[in-house]
Amino acid sequence: MTTPDPRTELLPPYARALDMTVVGLHNGAPLIEMPFANKVQGRPGFLHGGAISGLLEMAAVAAIQHALHERGDEATFKQVNVTIDFMRGGTPQTTYAVGEVTRLGRTMANVEARAWQDDPAKPITIAYLHYLLKRS
Repeated sequence: MTTPDPRTELLPPYARALDMTVVGLHNGAPLIEMPFANKVQGRPGFLHGGAISGLLEMAAVAAIQHALHERGDEATFKQVNVTIDFMRGGTPQTTYAVGEVTRLGRTMANVEARAWQDDPAKPITIAYLHYLLKRS
């Protein structure tokens, strides 16, 4: 397991409950690691779809937080839509996820999050998330 990045403290309690940590940056966005454990197992030998979905949501949240921070923007956000494509079963090993902010507008943000295990080019799941932004 890699050394956690200080940004791990910014993750919601749900992420920490599943032992998710930020382990660095991948293509300029926070890279999140989730080790395999009984609490994330679904059917024997596979990750639970809910745990994978949660990992993708945390990657998207971390990506938006990072993008807003880079701009010096203090906007708050809430999720309004999500679509998840499960491409292959997650096996009993560490899973990684990263979010890419594809649009950061005045009122909306779009994020594509990918989860993989062995090879980032072979994702096990991809999520498309849409967030409503609120600026004071």
